[in-house]
Amino acid sequence: MNRINSLAPSVPFPGKKTTVTTARKHRPILAPTGIQTFAPLHYEPNYSYPLLVWIHDDGGDARELQKVMPLISMRNYVGVSISGEILASGRGFAWRQSAEGTIAAENQLSDALDLATQKFRIHNQRIFVAGNGAGGTMALRLALRNPARFAGALTLGGNFPTGQSPLSMLTAARRMPMFIAHCRDSERYPVEQLCDELRLFHTAGLGATIRQYPCGDEVTTQMLHDVDVWLMERVTGMPCEPTPAPVPEEWN
Repeated sequence: MNRINSLAPSVPFPGKKTTVTTARKHRPILAPTGIQTFAPLHYEPNYSYPLLVWIHDDGGDARELQKVMPLISMRNYVGVSISGEILASGRGFAWRQSAEGTIAAENQLSDALDLATQKFRIHNQRIFVAGNGAGGTMALRLALRNPARFAGALTLGGNFPTGQSPLSMLTAARRMPMFIAHCRDSERYPVEQLCDELRLFHTAGLGATIRQYPCGDEVTTQMLHDVDVWLMERVTGMPCEPTPAPVPEEWN
């Protein structure tokens, strides 16, 4: 399994080919608010695209979108990303899982959705929000605050949100699909916590796809490939046969 040790912009993905292709064909569009967008390859303006909102982990920023989207799909989705609040060290951004931090993230998300719909043709019933680590927790938190707005929410290595009554809109939340990627050897999201969450899901009647990966606190190419499969199943309404993630030759 190929592992991506960090999504922070200062640590590029392995393999020059992927990075160069992204930079040339998908030049970042950075809004003043720290929002970036990703146009799919051979963008067709008459087609209503699914939209994937990406939320970075603590220490990252919105530029992760340009690295993540090609590893999910170059063609299937429009992408947009937001940045959290700048760290005191000045190296990256972070998410406060507090009431104030959630409101700030929600405002960023609203601006990102406005920007994406202005620039691209978006299917308003196929908007997904995803993130890794703390960004994954925030992705679930924001989606659960307005579950009717999203076609699904995904977290890669980020725990289910606690505090601020994340299930206050439980009836609508039961209809929103969730994808949870758990890292088997994670130090910040241990398997015992996941088991507690599974009991909560059962009691609350929530639907979630749970997958565990043999890795530590990191994002792998297989995770991102599985994200694409899961998203396309929701977009098309048809099951997709899981396959191993493609491996770029220079990563072998």
